[in-house]
Amino acid sequence: MKFNNILLEADNSIATIIINRPKKLNALNKETIEELHKAIKAAEVDKAIKVLIITGSGDKAFVAGADISEFADFSVEEGTQLAANGQTILFDFIENLSKPVIAAVNGFALGGGLELAMACHFRLASDNAKMGLPEVSLGVIPGYGGTQRLPQLIGKGRAMEMIMTAGMIDANKALSYGLVNYVTTQEELLPLCEKIAHKICNNSPVAISSAIDAVNANFKSGVNGYDVEVEGFGKCFGTADFTEGTTAFLEKRKANFTGE
Repeated sequence: MKFNNILLEADNSIATIIINRPKKLNALNKETIEELHKAIKAAEVDKAIKVLIITGSGDKAFVAGADISEFADFSVEEGTQLAANGQTILFDFIENLSKPVIAAVNGFALGGGLELAMACHFRLASDNAKMGLPEVSLGVIPGYGGTQRLPQLIGKGRAMEMIMTAGMIDANKALSYGLVNYVTTQEELLPLCEKIAHKICNNSPVAISSAIDAVNANFKSGVNGYDVEVEGFGKCFGTADFTEGTTAFLEKRKANFTGE
């Protein structure tokens, strides 16, 4: 699969997707969003891939925002459609993916870049990372899920402040807010992501997929997360992974999960 704006690398059950627009600080344009969707979808159906990592090329930016030049003259209808399409094919798509997605935030993550990171299941940051939602300084609001996911992750008050001031926070503040799980150096960022990914790979893909569904259910309007958990828990009993996991435990050996 050939791409113009991203690089896709796969090794040891881990797919790493690198947004590769360094001259634009990896800004998201329509083509990049579509390419990310295709790459992530391909990784999801590839049984050899168990975890995805998303990062940006270079050492300055994860994603410095959306490519404003593409939509500066949009109408109300076009703006609405832009947000709806982006959320459907990328941001919501990542959040509900059956495989874990880790964001390796290696620099600026602003606007759509922070929204992309927040759509991932969790985030690690390099110590030079800066994060923010500066959209109101352009006369618009976050449109790729930022007003919803940021309060979920850091609380309403802090999210309101970040959105309304259009300010940036550094990696350590993001860590204290719970926006990222770890802060490390640029050099150690991907190795740490891979270390965590390998730990995930040791576990049942079926159970992990079900856990993603159950956790996400708590944040969906009109959905009872406890009911989703109970149903998912029960379904696990009918899987080969459950049989293998429990048998391996009783036999005091390492489980060999097949994802079935």
